[in-house]
Amino acid sequence: MKTKILVVDDEADLELLIKQKFRRKIRESVYEFVFAANGQEALTRILENPDTDVILSDINMPVMDGLTLLTHTHAEHPDMKTVIVSAYGDLGNLRTAMNRGAFDFVVKPVDFADLELTIEKTAEQVRQLRDTIRAIQENNILKMYVDETVLNFMTRPDFENRLLASEVVQATVVFLDICGFTSLAEKMPPTDVVALLNTYFDLVVKEFIAQGGHVDKFMGDAVMAVFRGEHHLDRAIDAALSARAALQDSKTPLPAGFDYRPQVSIGVNTGEVVSGNIGSASLKRLDYTVIGDVVNMSQRLQSAAKAGQVIISEAVYERVKESFQCQYVDEVVLKNKSQPVKIYEVVE
Repeated sequence: MKTKILVVDDEADLELLIKQKFRRKIRESVYEFVFAANGQEALTRILENPDTDVILSDINMPVMDGLTLLTHTHAEHPDMKTVIVSAYGDLGNLRTAMNRGAFDFVVKPVDFADLELTIEKTAEQVRQLRDTIRAIQENNILKMYVDETVLNFMTRPDFENRLLASEVVQATVVFLDICGFTSLAEKMPPTDVVALLNTYFDLVVKEFIAQGGHVDKFMGDAVMAVFRGEHHLDRAIDAALSARAALQDSKTPLPAGFDYRPQVSIGVNTGEVVSGNIGSASLKRLDYTVIGDVVNMSQRLQSAAKAGQVIISEAVYERVKESFQCQYVDEVVLKNKSQPVKIYEVVE
């Protein structure tokens, strides 16, 4: 990996000397040197070479001295490290340089063997710092794609030993589908479709989060959410009702010529589910999710729901009929279910 080094010094002979001493590493593309005669010129070179790794700077220079340059580089380019190379090696200059962010200090006349070791040490520090910054950025991006429940699971001390482990938990599963969106998507430009769908999802997800649920997955224009813990069934139904209201009250503008009022069909079911990583360890692709008949039933109830309906089974109705206003809908045959199921609508 090439190390780019900015040399800041007003001695005209230094550039030639450095090119001679490091000619092999320059030729082998191990080092690349850029030169500036003072601090002000160095700031221009940094703008031209934002991938600079190491700065070798003198102190006593015209226009802008090395200590002033340090103040700028430390504040504006913290991922670049500066080594002061100066004949002024007294303790006062050393302390000032270190306090302003210098990584190291080399005294003139320069011992080039020592300077090379210092460059390598400094460059390694820069690589480690940039790797850390990149990891933080990647982690922040990862959080946009991975639910907080998964992140919490990943921080467990025994995470690696439990990659394919699972646990049985009590939970409520909510399936929500945005009605009529598929036909709308056929008529709109793809970029408008994605923007509108993301806006609708954001409204829905806020209501799920407010009730302590977490989004398990997005599937086209549908979303699956899981609620656990105390009163998970009541919280899930409250979230479903709030999500329906939020979407129906949405004032999101549509492109000219489109008349569409978003509505949702929702299925809610509760019970015992298996929670864990589903996938292939060999492929290194896993999905932290819940599975089981409760999940399947929730999706089937959503399929049976009409626009604007929150549908539950008779078993769920018996558990919530004193907390929510519900009304009987019908006895229906759900896909892959051998017996008809009585379904109820949660009104409010």
